[in-house]
Amino acid sequence: MTILTINSPTAELQALDAAHHIHPFTHASGLKEKGARIITRAEGCWLQDSEGNRILDAMAGLWCVNVGYGRDELAGVAARQMRDLPFYNTFFQTSHVPAINLAARLAELAPGDLNHVFFANSGSEANDTNLRMVRTYWAEKGEPQRDQIIARWNGYHGSSVGSGSLGGMKGIHAQGGMPIPGIHHIDQPYWYLEGGDMTPEEFGLARARLLEEKILELGQDKVAAFIAEPIQGAGGVIVPPSTYWPEIQRIVDKYGILLIADEVICGFGRTGEWFGSQTMDIRPDIMTVAKGLSSGYQPIGASIVSDAVEAVIGGVEFNHGYTYSGHPVACAVALENLRLLDEEGIVARARDHVAPYLKERFESLTDHPLVGEATIVGLMGSIALTPDKASRAQFAGEAGQAGYICRERCFANNLIMRHVNDRMIISPPLVISHEEIDTLIARAWKSLDEAHATLQEQGLMVAVPTV
Repeated sequence: MTILTINSPTAELQALDAAHHIHPFTHASGLKEKGARIITRAEGCWLQDSEGNRILDAMAGLWCVNVGYGRDELAGVAARQMRDLPFYNTFFQTSHVPAINLAARLAELAPGDLNHVFFANSGSEANDTNLRMVRTYWAEKGEPQRDQIIARWNGYHGSSVGSGSLGGMKGIHAQGGMPIPGIHHIDQPYWYLEGGDMTPEEFGLARARLLEEKILELGQDKVAAFIAEPIQGAGGVIVPPSTYWPEIQRIVDKYGILLIADEVICGFGRTGEWFGSQTMDIRPDIMTVAKGLSSGYQPIGASIVSDAVEAVIGGVEFNHGYTYSGHPVACAVALENLRLLDEEGIVARARDHVAPYLKERFESLTDHPLVGEATIVGLMGSIALTPDKASRAQFAGEAGQAGYICRERCFANNLIMRHVNDRMIISPPLVISHEEIDTLIARAWKSLDEAHATLQEQGLMVAVPTV
């Protein structure tokens, strides 16, 4: 067969891609007509495509390239590890140096008594691990009936059968027989669209107390765990009101259920602290990590587990694992990534210098007539598009139509912003400069102008009628 290169014509690359490559979360026939964007190179916060366009990546890939693209240190570590030990498994009472060192470093970084690490290859796999782990935990404690898990609608925990069931994305549930039995969902803390006349503080308490209601409905002795992202990422960067997490923590403590914090997006500096659990001041029993763990340079995820949970799980043979759990190359790269984040002061700089400037500039987008609110914590934020700022109204047309139009204008202006329904979201690399933030905001504003004009021309600036 002919092997194409990054210098091959775009049309040839698109044709071969369309012929053989099935993309995730993609309508294949629509992509074949349009042709995929072919990314060929990247450095810092910038991508280059096969047409030579230089694109500002305000999504850090998929929330993950925290140290930026093109770090030679990570490539060098990967090459050395491939020469020394390209692979060996961690089954059969065997270990290797990269997995040992990475587990120890994660135990150092993680808050509280989260001192034990089970490696996976992604956040989806780690959350599947958590599902089995918490059920095994309660069974070994003599409470096998305690197998029900509570999660949130519009939360995201992966797209495998187990992790997709834990998540509350109804589009995922519509395919493949999900959710699986024993998983239940409560409403999300999304004040902007769902808060009505309540203050954010009142709404935060009301949504948190849905957890207590669900525990009592299912039976306290039936509930194993509650899983949630400290800040919902793929659901639209939904920042809960200040009252929400303290009340959730009170409830899980009162009823003695395990708390799983899904830190796949929030972890490793994204919220301004090493972990979103620290930003939100919660005490999880298990944390799910991936993405920023290696800055996306290698596929790796993990469950970081408390002393109390490990004491029970460690007393039995946990019949669970993956061929590539603790892959030596992935562990070596992740360890070097953590070194860069720490020793170069990337997390501290993001918290103290980048995040405050990004917040100031990002929140200025609320001056645009199409933007109803801007919410941001650390280096993850979102804006809500609306036809009526005063009433926080949704568009009367198809959900996500306005967001898609805006996303397409962002792409046309060489800016990667993602849309979730009619929210536009960002999570740039932690190394983004003030000048690059200015470029981001300027391109976002231009894209909003163009989207606004299109929506007006097509008669789509219409609000859902009030009841």
